[in-house]
Amino acid sequence: MRNSRSDLALEASALAGGADVPGVRMEQLRLGEMTETVVEIVDERGAGALGKPCGRYVTLESSQLHMPEPALEEIAVDRLAQTLAGMLPELGAVLVIGLGNRRITADSLGPRVVDGVLVTRHMRENTPASLKGRLRAVSAVAPGVLGVTGMETAEVVRGIVEHTRPEAVIAVDALAARETARICTTMQIADTGIQPGSGVGNHRLGLNEESLGVPVIAVGVPMVVYAATIARDALELLMEDLAPDGEEHAGALDALVDRVVARRLGDLVVTPREVDERVTRMADLLALGINRALQPRLDKDEIPALMH
Repeated sequence: MRNSRSDLALEASALAGGADVPGVRMEQLRLGEMTETVVEIVDERGAGALGKPCGRYVTLESSQLHMPEPALEEIAVDRLAQTLAGMLPELGAVLVIGLGNRRITADSLGPRVVDGVLVTRHMRENTPASLKGRLRAVSAVAPGVLGVTGMETAEVVRGIVEHTRPEAVIAVDALAARETARICTTMQIADTGIQPGSGVGNHRLGLNEESLGVPVIAVGVPMVVYAATIARDALELLMEDLAPDGEEHAGALDALVDRVVARRLGDLVVTPREVDERVTRMADLLALGINRALQPRLDKDEIPALMH
């Protein structure tokens, strides 16, 4: 099978054969204009077929997610919050990590989400009486990237975890998709941790329970598509028109794309020209969902009031 060039378990599963893949379970639910798909990789057969660790991957998608009407936004935020709450420990402090480079728009999702997270760990000693017993301790940080800090993200996060001792970590990062239509229209929540920089082809040390010692919940939104993937899909459509049984030419297509695109342009990624506006909207949406998941004892209008 060719390289899917996708961080989404949903796309990897579709390429591998969908619900018929051994070791993989899939469920799909329609929620108004939104579709929720759960992909569970239950054993090593599924992990090998999809190229992803065993675990639970929840995908929320809607073509209007990057510019939602109030009703759709409420559904998206609510489902994101419920999914996160189901993966997090019921009690204990949580650390939110915003992965990515703030200076590169398509890679700035993580830091922008952190800007909108309600941090409460520092309020232990002077919590207002009306909030006592209702706030979960939350800390948040955007550790930067290796090229800026000179430190592996995993090294920085491991040090923070060892010092602050949270019960869980939520890591937010930009992802890569196979289809351009998924950019800023899809969210993936996984209990398997995350590979920092995966959305821009710059794989670093992983952030997961094995490396940090606590559960790591990954939240991501596709921001880019590899140019080689677009080129291959375009050629595949052309081959289908010219030769209906073009499956036998799959190897030749891969070789052609590798020679014409990958070797000359490297891991070139493509993002829409409206990415500035889209990443801002998605960051706001993710921050809302994370805040609701972490502070279930607060009313919806109390969270924004505490942010200012």
